[in-house]
Amino acid sequence: MTAPFTVDNDLVEMMSAVFASHREQNEPESGTAPWDAGLWSRLDELGLVRLTGRDENGGSGAGWFEAAELIRASASNGVRIPLVEHDLLAGWLLEVTGSPVDAARRTVCVLDNEGMASGVPWAAQSDKVVLVWRNGDTYHVADVETSTLDIAPGTNVAGEPRDTVTADTTVLSGTPVADAVVDQLLLRGALARGLQTCAALARILDLSITHTTERTQFGRPLAKFQAVQNLVADIAAEVALARAATDAALIEAVRTDWSGPNLEFLVAAARSCAGHATSVVVRNAHQVHGAIGTTREHRLHEFTTPALAWRSEFGSVHYWDEKLTAAALEAGREGLWALVTA
Repeated sequence: MTAPFTVDNDLVEMMSAVFASHREQNEPESGTAPWDAGLWSRLDELGLVRLTGRDENGGSGAGWFEAAELIRASASNGVRIPLVEHDLLAGWLLEVTGSPVDAARRTVCVLDNEGMASGVPWAAQSDKVVLVWRNGDTYHVADVETSTLDIAPGTNVAGEPRDTVTADTTVLSGTPVADAVVDQLLLRGALARGLQTCAALARILDLSITHTTERTQFGRPLAKFQAVQNLVADIAAEVALARAATDAALIEAVRTDWSGPNLEFLVAAARSCAGHATSVVVRNAHQVHGAIGTTREHRLHEFTTPALAWRSEFGSVHYWDEKLTAAALEAGREGLWALVTA
């Protein structure tokens, strides 16, 4: 399926080749995924670590369409590396606040009233964490050395680092930012996870098609059985729906520079579609693969478990479903059609 926007084909092919080569040469680690220093250095040499960063800050000055292809290339090759957190979230937030951006590896988190954030991606393996916290009526942002924070390591169901960060906000000094900036931070993270989820689902579809056409049972390929055809067709339909909804949100985000009045609704629709699609795709894929799909040697788990993990980050499926429900109720009977088709 071709996205309704244009990114240089040579760039896309280069991105995919880098991750494919890395995956061929490196088997996935058991347990917690490491922040691969060798791959990070290679991506840095190619200008991909800060792909969307401003030129004056050492970035490549690209946009979200290019970043989307980078995210998809990583996810579709089963490579775990925090490009989203480092570039699209932490790097962007520092640039918004006018803070200096150096070559340190970064992630980002929003602290609660107790100065704690759970499920923070790659915090323990980062050099710095961009902290966001509320002081009175105003949010503040600070770029903090990881060594000064209390970090309890953890993982999501895919084995990616998701740590608990604790900071003493009474001694932190940060740059004040508007609530709209923090709202956009959530939307950016949510859309990025949607892009990653869709890429994983698309790869699951590819694996399912390959398996059912190559695997024979009772003297003929699995793809010749109608029940199997129905399972794969459902996977394809869900993947197409999730991708279409996510592309629509991405295009609106870029078109309006993340300021569109219906952007939150579109992101909610994208995350809802991708989240519900994951249930169908993962279930059906494991059905068509049978026992072989549950083994560590088979690559299916490299995409099913991340999809299940990513759909619950930056807002759960229920959270985004509730956003859609609230928007529909607010629009009312007269405004619902316009809300859906705008």
